[in-house]
Amino acid sequence: MLTGPAALTGCAPPATGTGAHPGAYAGAKPPRAGDLPPVVDHVRTRDRVVFLTYDDGAERDPALVGLVRARRLPVTLFLTDTVVGPAYGRLARLRSVGASLQNHTLDHAALRGLPYAGQRAEICGQQRKLTSRFGVRPRLFRPPHGTYDTTTLRAAADCGITAVVLWRVSVDPAGTLAYARGEPRLHPGDIITLADPPLAPRTKALLTRLTRQGFRVASLDDYL
Repeated sequence: MLTGPAALTGCAPPATGTGAHPGAYAGAKPPRAGDLPPVVDHVRTRDRVVFLTYDDGAERDPALVGLVRARRLPVTLFLTDTVVGPAYGRLARLRSVGASLQNHTLDHAALRGLPYAGQRAEICGQQRKLTSRFGVRPRLFRPPHGTYDTTTLRAAADCGITAVVLWRVSVDPAGTLAYARGEPRLHPGDIITLADPPLAPRTKALLTRLTRQGFRVASLDDYL
């Protein structure tokens, strides 16, 4: 295993405007109206569960789509409108087997430092797109490149987002697990992200590893 910042192609390591690490979220109470949404990379739980997340692009891997359907994996897909494009129809079929479709902006713009109006347009615009296509308004948001600032959180809250989701663990193309912070091992409640093809074989290998360590994949919607 390697330790170090979680890295993604197209989504750089998480960084915040305040320099603070994202935290763990117990999920007991949602943010109150007017509050900023929590930023999480881990969920506090005693259940031996982890959460698999994919950013835009996963829907273009037919083998991964087949794997999610066959195993009814409760994965979370963070979607960018300009990347997903015509694949929305395929994603609709994944919803029926437990996949959760969430917000990753309209155009994958780096949000930190942008004015409020621009950040709100990116987040709320994708909220409207996903709501119109699937009839469900997303509650979760992943900022492109994992970067955000207080303006991002305010815009996300105003768009109906209840949690900003980063990751504690990433899986690189070689199948190596990298840890954004903390001990270099899996913990119950870890949020894991996978990016870069081939996604299906790496997901299968990860599932084998999780089973060997006594973990199962759970729905992030059920815990946040």
